[in-house]
Amino acid sequence: MALLDDVKSELSAIDNELPIAKKAQATAMIRFGNGLHSVDHHILVQVQLDSQDAATWLQDTIKNLYGHEATLTPVSRQTPTGTVQRYVIRVPKGSAALVLQTGLYSRYTKNMVLGLPSDIINGKIAQIKAAWRGAFLANGRLSDPGKASYLESSEMCIRDRVSTARRLGITAKPRKLRSSERVTLRDPDAIERMLILMGAPRSAREWTGKRSDGEARGKANRLANFDDANMRRSAKAAAEACDKVRQAFEILGDDVPDNLKSAGQLRLDHTDASLEQLGRLADPPITKDAIAGRIRRLLQLAEKTEKARRQSV
Repeated sequence: MALLDDVKSELSAIDNELPIAKKAQATAMIRFGNGLHSVDHHILVQVQLDSQDAATWLQDTIKNLYGHEATLTPVSRQTPTGTVQRYVIRVPKGSAALVLQTGLYSRYTKNMVLGLPSDIINGKIAQIKAAWRGAFLANGRLSDPGKASYLESSEMCIRDRVSTARRLGITAKPRKLRSSERVTLRDPDAIERMLILMGAPRSAREWTGKRSDGEARGKANRLANFDDANMRRSAKAAAEACDKVRQAFEILGDDVPDNLKSAGQLRLDHTDASLEQLGRLADPPITKDAIAGRIRRLLQLAEKTEKARRQSV
């Protein structure tokens, strides 16, 4: 969550946007922050956010861009996993005027607009970027580096979000999450690009760097585990081979050909050595196939001898 907080802080610090972009961002934050409520048949704007920086940005923008006073109230809630901190932005007076100014209420249909206003969806690229930034600030999520990659936000107006992402050259897909839907980016390159387009290049570099480090560590761990498993299997096979060689020597006694006896003795003297190493230790040195073949013939000879003894009894 620390990186997610950093992303939202970086996005909230952007202060050089045009008014149309600020309007798009504020509109998206209100819409996707579940900010529209009906109280006694009156509209109330009350937005709940998980970032104090984002909440402060929205409070200031509502006052400076739209001319309405907004209150900011921290709210804490205890959950089984700990304390959850949220920040509530409330517009006690002027909510009806604000939804008209943002375009979330249509003067023509006399109804709330479904999703985002068309002048944002079909607007300039700066508005599209700002709308994604606002939606992400409202309820966006970002995977921790090293885990399965995803960036997602807003469970509302899926089609609008997918189409606006396409205008930015990014493929976004809807994802069913319990009883709601969210727009999700899975490709790491697309996530990095979206973070940059939204205005968080520093966080994008940090996320990509940590993700690369995590992948490298994961690969190293997998290789180490693989090597460790191979070593355990090799040690087990060598121990089993030593037991069989000892049993073969007991069965054959002195009736062991010299070349087979020397190969078996090498196995007993160097229990942890590989067949290739045993071949190099032989005098003269031989290949691992040759040493394996001699040990195999030793065991076969012992088995044949033991079988013949049982039949003669």
